[in-house]
Amino acid sequence: MKTVQQADADTFTAVAHPVRRQLLDLLAKEDQSVNQLAAHFSITRPAISQHLKVLLDAGLVSERRQGRERIYRLRPRPLKELDTWLESYRHLWDARLDRLDDYLQELQAKEKKHGHKK
Repeated sequence: MKTVQQADADTFTAVAHPVRRQLLDLLAKEDQSVNQLAAHFSITRPAISQHLKVLLDAGLVSERRQGRERIYRLRPRPLKELDTWLESYRHLWDARLDRLDDYLQELQAKEKKHGHKK
């Protein structure tokens, strides 16, 4: 059984690659087969399958057999857990950016007061 930290690490690893993020975006719209997914990319079908394996291992997608094809479906729960964790950092960055904005406004006011233009 995976620990929470291992599951989070798997989720981060899975979403770190742009192709895997695009795969998740496509699967958010509808369940699709490997062939349907591969049609959206200029990489090989085996490469798509490898990316799907990473997503499967991270629990971000599930697969089922339909005849000879494997159909993939998005499992968004790990993304929700990741979003919940990131939320605390979102507040941190918002506060830092607000302070930076305040500082820049102070600088602009001082420059205006002293007649400097930039």
